[in-house]
Amino acid sequence: MKRDLTGDFQTQRHAADQMPYPTLTVRRERLARLARMTKHHQLEIIRAIQTDFGQRSDVEIRIAEISAVLHAIRHARLNLWRWMRPWAISMPWRLLPAKARIAPQPLGVVGVISPWNYPWCLSLMPVVDAFAAGNRVLLKPSKHSPATSALLKRLVPQYFTPEEFNVVEGDEEVARRFSGLPFDHLIFTGSTAVGRQVAQAAAANLTPITLELGGKSPAIVAGDADLDQAAAAIIFGKGMNGGQTCIAPDYVLVESRHISGLVKALSHAIQQQRPDDHAATSAIDAAHQQRQEAMLKEAHDHGCRIIDHGPYAPALIIDPHQDLQVMREETFNRCLPVIGVSDITAAINVVNARPHPLALYAFTHDKGLQQQLLETTRSGALVFNTTLLHHAVPSLPFGGVGESGMGAYHGRHGFERLSHLRSIFYQSKRTPSHMLYPPYRRWLMKLIGLG
Repeated sequence: MKRDLTGDFQTQRHAADQMPYPTLTVRRERLARLARMTKHHQLEIIRAIQTDFGQRSDVEIRIAEISAVLHAIRHARLNLWRWMRPWAISMPWRLLPAKARIAPQPLGVVGVISPWNYPWCLSLMPVVDAFAAGNRVLLKPSKHSPATSALLKRLVPQYFTPEEFNVVEGDEEVARRFSGLPFDHLIFTGSTAVGRQVAQAAAANLTPITLELGGKSPAIVAGDADLDQAAAAIIFGKGMNGGQTCIAPDYVLVESRHISGLVKALSHAIQQQRPDDHAATSAIDAAHQQRQEAMLKEAHDHGCRIIDHGPYAPALIIDPHQDLQVMREETFNRCLPVIGVSDITAAINVVNARPHPLALYAFTHDKGLQQQLLETTRSGALVFNTTLLHHAVPSLPFGGVGESGMGAYHGRHGFERLSHLRSIFYQSKRTPSHMLYPPYRRWLMKLIGLG
């Protein structure tokens, strides 16, 4: 029997119409309940995610799934009064003494389609911004993380009414119908291919969308970089969640004269950070495991040098051909190509020849080179001398550009993304604006610069 998605949506639409502008107190209280749900059920969350993955570090779950949500909620509750406050704008002298300001107002009902790779965090981070902006939320979690989706389905009704927050489970057919609902905004996190389908479904209702996709995020290691520090940061980013992170470094570009040194440093970093399987993360399912093995086999069959420290550690693939699958597609696994280039200009050319990535990592302290990368490349984020950590800054917008996504959220950027920034104009009691009415006077047109 098909789930009545329209009924779920209409329930929230009616509630939004009844309370179109939730107060600061109401919004903060909803966020507090979201925090309690996450904090009080940490062990259940960890068990569910480990069930979905088969093997995943409980420390990484606490850092990347639980702590990330709690910090986002804390940041929103602390700053929400400031975000909600209307702000004045300057008025052209010709319209004085009129006044104008911008007032953020709730959109209404927000839909969220979340992925499997961070099934708790990426389900609830958009909800944080939606609640802060005063909206209701329908969530469709991934079918590939069924234990976590079932936990969300069970816990959410204990903390929220269906009019505030509701969870819809289901397969691709449910996701297609979900995408076609007339939301006031729809947020999707996942692959570029599915993102295109979501965008097409949303377009039928002119639903505005935020697409958080991915792509091949490069890491450029410049000649002045400390190879050991760069390698440690790259392996940290690639090792997290078994490489199943949308902002993980996908491939590494380094000047050919430094490639042997960097490979040695990367191998050492793997041995230091991933000495055994206690902090390992499995591929989410058999299909993803087979895809990973196929990438490694194809690279091996084409004569690539592969440095593999174990079934869960990042696997270095040295100078793979650009036609191999590991270079054509986002890896989203432990495969890490390391490619030698003649110089940094060549590295920039490699990056610019591909679709714009979600993140570009560059290891250099050269201010001139940093400025060159800022001016000559495009990416969702540009990060120097580390990986992943920009995602932990709640004041930075998170989002892609081009094939890596559209729109950004987190913190105030998410609040404004999920609000209508309404233009407000106040005409004064005594105003000369009636002089602009017909019949038009030539001398007045000259005075205001139109004659």
